[in-house]
Amino acid sequence: MGEILLLALVAALNPTLLAATTVLLLLERPERLMLGFWLGAMMMSVTLGLVIVYALEGSSVVDTSKSTLSPGANLVLAALMWILAGVLASGHDERREQGGRRRRASSQEPKGTPKWQQQLSKGSARTTFVIGAVLTLPGATYLLALNDLSKRNYAVAVTVLVVIVFNLIQLLLIEIPIVALKVAPNRTPALLERAKEWARLHGREYGTWALVGLGGLFALKGLLELF
Repeated sequence: MGEILLLALVAALNPTLLAATTVLLLLERPERLMLGFWLGAMMMSVTLGLVIVYALEGSSVVDTSKSTLSPGANLVLAALMWILAGVLASGHDERREQGGRRRRASSQEPKGTPKWQQQLSKGSARTTFVIGAVLTLPGATYLLALNDLSKRNYAVAVTVLVVIVFNLIQLLLIEIPIVALKVAPNRTPALLERAKEWARLHGREYGTWALVGLGGLFALKGLLELF
């Protein structure tokens, strides 16, 4: 279960979801629009997750005698975490982004706003519901977690609960602003601006250490199972 929760935390670091939340916060009645996005995302992601889990359980490629990721898979995940941490710490991705911004600025035809952001800007809860469903199709991290879950042979109710909890964690970037706007609608915009400034100043450092720590946990688990 711990592996699945760790993967959910990794899945929560979703740049697309952060961009969507930022766009929605700039519109009128953002709480209603974000709720529509969240409902669409939960409906699509939970439904597909359950379909995939039970499809994997019925597949011959799944070894139901094992209830966890293999040692090799844990070590591969650890390596991926450390590679991402190295890229984040080196700032290579930031330099590449800055170079891309310079190239776009010098181009006579700058790249336009993505269509999904244009649709979000129209401010329709129905639109945000559909976009939320489309943007949360299962990614690599979610698929890894579903594969792990399929091997555990939990009861149906437990499997459904795990998939729901995974998605609640995965969508924290939009759930936190929804709750904050409900509890403190006047203070939330200022607090979110402070959070964005903190992330700009310290996000790289803390993100690097988080990835290093997650990689260490996966590596330790893989080594213990290997030996």
